[in-house]
Amino acid sequence: MLGLSAHEDTFARDSLPAPELWPDFKLEGFDYPERLNAGYELTDAMVGKGFGDHTALIGNGRQRTYKELADWTNRLAHVLVEELGVRPGNRVLIRSANNPAMVACWLAATKAGAVVINTMPMLRAGELGQIIDKAEVEFALCDMRLIEEMEACAAESHHLKRVVGFDGTSNHEAELDRLALEKPVRFESVQTGRDDVALLGFTSGTTGEPKATMHFHRDLLIIADGYAKEVLGVTPDDVFIGSPPLAFTFGLGGLAVFPLRFGATATLLENASPPNLIEIIQKYKATVCFTAPTAYRAMLRAMEEGADLSSLRAAVSAGETLPAPVYDEWIAKTGKPMLDGIGATEMLHIFISNRFDDHRPACTGKPVTGYEVRIINDAGKDVPLGEIGRLAVRGPTGCRYLADDRQRAYVRDGWNVTGDSFMMDADGYLHFAARNDDMILSSGYNIAGPEVEAALLSHAAVVECGVIGAPDEDRGAIVEAHVVLAEGWAADDATKKALQDHVKAKIAPYKYPRSVVFIDALPKTQTGKIQRFRLRAGG
Repeated sequence: MLGLSAHEDTFARDSLPAPELWPDFKLEGFDYPERLNAGYELTDAMVGKGFGDHTALIGNGRQRTYKELADWTNRLAHVLVEELGVRPGNRVLIRSANNPAMVACWLAATKAGAVVINTMPMLRAGELGQIIDKAEVEFALCDMRLIEEMEACAAESHHLKRVVGFDGTSNHEAELDRLALEKPVRFESVQTGRDDVALLGFTSGTTGEPKATMHFHRDLLIIADGYAKEVLGVTPDDVFIGSPPLAFTFGLGGLAVFPLRFGATATLLENASPPNLIEIIQKYKATVCFTAPTAYRAMLRAMEEGADLSSLRAAVSAGETLPAPVYDEWIAKTGKPMLDGIGATEMLHIFISNRFDDHRPACTGKPVTGYEVRIINDAGKDVPLGEIGRLAVRGPTGCRYLADDRQRAYVRDGWNVTGDSFMMDADGYLHFAARNDDMILSSGYNIAGPEVEAALLSHAAVVECGVIGAPDEDRGAIVEAHVVLAEGWAADDATKKALQDHVKAKIAPYKYPRSVVFIDALPKTQTGKIQRFRLRAGG
C-alpha cells in the first residue's frame, strides 16, 4: 500500500507495475517517517547532526564540507524550481562523469522532489533519446563538456523542454552555476513521501528497449542503513574511492549515498583508471574502495612496485565475479580480506556479501541482513544444496520496472529472479557460477565460464581473460578462452598448451578451454564487467 505522495506530476507513480507484480518487500528494521527526502537527509540533516565542517566531497582540485555541499545543493534546487519550473515528480536527467557537480545536481534535484536519471557520459544522442522517451524526461542538466550530444538529442525530442549546462570542472561559469550564485543557501526541501519514486536506474545490461528500475526515497537510505552499516561499518573517518560510474546504482551507492549517510568523505575521479585510483588512495589515505577485480589486479602489481595502499581497510569487489587467486593474493599482501558481493540495478545495491570476520575464496558470502535467498530451477522449485540453480532474492529493496512487461519475468511469486546462477553449500554460503547466459553446455556438461577464468588467472602468463561458449557441431559448444598475456609470453601453441594443461590440473579436465584466443584487451563496460556478448559476437 503506497503512502502519501508529494508528486504533482504523477507519471512515475502511475508507471509502477501493478501491485500483484511487485516482489514481496521485507521492511522490518527499516522504519522511516512517512515524509522523507533523501536529498535533505544526505546534506542538511548531516549538518544538523554536527558534520558541517567535515569534508563531504573531494574532486577536480577542491574539497567541500557538508555545509558547503548543503548550501550548494540548496542554491541549485532554487534554480530548478524558480528558473526552470521543475515540479515534484518531473523527471530530471543528469549527464556527467563522476565529479562533485554531478553529485550536487543529483542531490538538488532530489531535494526539489524530482525523479532523477543519472546517465553515462559516453552515451550518444540516440541512446539518450531512448531514455528520455521511456521516462518522458522534460529537463536535463549536463556538464558543458558533454553538451553537444545532449543538445542534438534535445533537437529531436518530443519530451525534453530544457537543457541547462553546468561546469563540472568547478569553475562555475556555466548557466546553471551563474543562476545558482544569485540564490539563497536555504531551501525548503519538498516533503516527498518515503515511497515516492526518487531515482530511475537504467540497467547497464540492457539490449533493445531500455529497462528502468524505480527506487523510492526510502530505498536510497535502506542500502546505507543495511549493507553499508552492517558489512562495511562506515564511520565519519572513512574516505571512499572507486571506479563505478555514479550513473549506475553500484557507483551512486558506493561513492555518494554511503559516505554522505555517515558523515564520511567521497573522493570522485572522472577517470578512475587503476593508476589514478592508486594515486588518490595514497594521496587522501582512502579507506574504502569500490572497483572490479581487474583493477585490484593492477593494484597488486603496483604494490610490488612500492605503492602504499595500507590505508585501505575495505576492498569491495562487485560487478564481476572475484577470482580466488585475486582474493588470495590480496590477503597475502595486505592481511585484509577482499569483500566480494553481488548486487543488481533492480535491487539497487549489494544484497549478498562476505564479511570482515566471515569470508572465503570463490564465495560470495551470505545475504545482507533483511534479505533472504533461494536457489531454484526453471520451475521455481528449490534445487538441492550443492547444485547450481537460479538465484532468487527478496528483502527491503526489489524490482519495479517502469511500465515494462519484463516485470513478469524478473519477479516470480514475490521473489526477484536475478539472472545469476549460484550454488548454496551445506553451511548456507553462496557461490557464484555464472550469469545464466554465461553457462556453457558442452557434451551434456554444465560449465561455468567464471570458474575456468579463475583457473586461467592463477597462471603467471594470464593478465586477464574472458571465457565463453563457442558453437561446436559435435559438442554443441566448447569452452573458448580469450586471453590477455603478460609481458614476455608468446602468443603461440606452446603457451596455449601450457594454459590448457594448467586448467586441467586445477579443475575437472572436461572444463578446459579447447579453444584459446590471444587478444590485446578485453571489451568491458564502464563498471569493469567483461562484455562476453561481444566476445561471442567476435568483437
